[in-house]
Amino acid sequence: MSVLSNIALGLSVATSYSNLLYCFLGVMVGMLSGVIPGIGPLTAISVLFPLTFYLPPTTAVIMLAGIWYGAGYGGRIAAILLNIPGTPIHAVMCLDGFPLANQGRAGVALLLTTTAAFVGGSIGITLLMLFGPIVADFALRFGAPEYFALMLFGLIIASTISEGSAIKALAMVVLGVMFGCVGIDIYTGTPRFTFGIADNPISLIALAMGIYGVAQVIVSINAMDPTGINMMAVTGTTKPTAEDLRRSALPTLRGAALGAFFGILPGAGTLIASFLSYATEKRLAKEPQRFGKGAVEGIVAPESADNAAEMTGFIPTLTLGIPSSPSMVLMAGALIIQGITPGPALMNQHPDIFWGVVMSFWIGNVILVILNVPFIGIWIRILMIPYRFLYPTVLVFICIGTYITNYTSFDVWTVVFFGVLGYLMMVFRFPAAPALLGFVLGPEMEDFFRRTMLLGNGDVLIFFQRPISCFFMVLVFAMVPLIIWSVVRESRQAAVRHALH
Repeated sequence: MSVLSNIALGLSVATSYSNLLYCFLGVMVGMLSGVIPGIGPLTAISVLFPLTFYLPPTTAVIMLAGIWYGAGYGGRIAAILLNIPGTPIHAVMCLDGFPLANQGRAGVALLLTTTAAFVGGSIGITLLMLFGPIVADFALRFGAPEYFALMLFGLIIASTISEGSAIKALAMVVLGVMFGCVGIDIYTGTPRFTFGIADNPISLIALAMGIYGVAQVIVSINAMDPTGINMMAVTGTTKPTAEDLRRSALPTLRGAALGAFFGILPGAGTLIASFLSYATEKRLAKEPQRFGKGAVEGIVAPESADNAAEMTGFIPTLTLGIPSSPSMVLMAGALIIQGITPGPALMNQHPDIFWGVVMSFWIGNVILVILNVPFIGIWIRILMIPYRFLYPTVLVFICIGTYITNYTSFDVWTVVFFGVLGYLMMVFRFPAAPALLGFVLGPEMEDFFRRTMLLGNGDVLIFFQRPISCFFMVLVFAMVPLIIWSVVRESRQAAVRHALH
């Protein structure tokens, strides 16, 4: 069948009454799960997963997929308005989103990110339609050495995304990796670095909600009148300027390109795409000092990358049967339960399912734009809630969202610990975003490094014997002198400022 015939088939399936209804339900639940700190798409998908037992396979995947990318739209709202990422992926959105809100431009930030999300998602869907099997075949060329080199490059890049000292950023990367190593060793099955407190690994939700959510609440209570309202953020304009549109155009496209590539990679592809898109824009900017203070490029690029990655994440899941994330595992499971195996034969044996799901993505993204743009004013009015009501409510949602992840009080106490740590990090100006990236990538890097050593019989030169891994390792070694020079320059500038005073 031609592409046009496939599109027509997909539209006929996606626009049926039941599929439209469940698509709307999915994106609505996903958006709300993204807005509420700590919930996230995986929890929402898990809660609604039993419903798929009674639905046709196409309808089931359409609903679960709507939750997945709907959370991408919703997660940025709390990040921009409250400096609390609705999902860990949106942590990078706090760097410039919250400063824009404090400048009275929360509406502008929400509108620009909605547009960027739609553009990024559209590019990702287009690639899924046109080049799904081809792109998936390229992803299969990534083995353990390639993934390790890519993630190491991501960690090095993380030291450049935050304002301030590169040494502090690298220290936070190392700290995040250390926290990520706590728990059960996946090879030996023995507890490590647990100090006899618990054998459970540290929850990503607990860490993200602690160092961002609880820490921000503490800082805000100390800095503001708890009975007051941030009227500057509420009364600002919602209309972007011509300069905003000019600055956001190319970053949106670059972010979509990065997201479309990294989305097909298993593991933390979406997270890497968001962080790398931010780092890329900061490196390309003529005035990098604007980042961290409300640069529109710093919000549109990660949001575009995030949504493009969410769309292309379906490529390996549907065309190869290789889920790229835990959420994709549940979606593949919804098909398997119905007796349909995701993989290369899906497009030929069940074209109605494949193309119906793909075309529902277009419908879902349009629904999300319709839901988001008219309600920007309502979202902004969250800031009109007096702090004495707003912040206790946020803390309650953080605790609930963290607890229902594993149903253990240990995670709640972990949030408290990371809340205090996050507050101290803010006081001493240690960036939180690199720590989050280190936490996510650290355990996966360890796993891929061990696999690589088995493949190479303990010879580290294997990283330079494969083209893709060699490319990323060369980039890593090229970045190290730049970071050292940055540190030396910062030291000299600090010495000059001290001498002048």
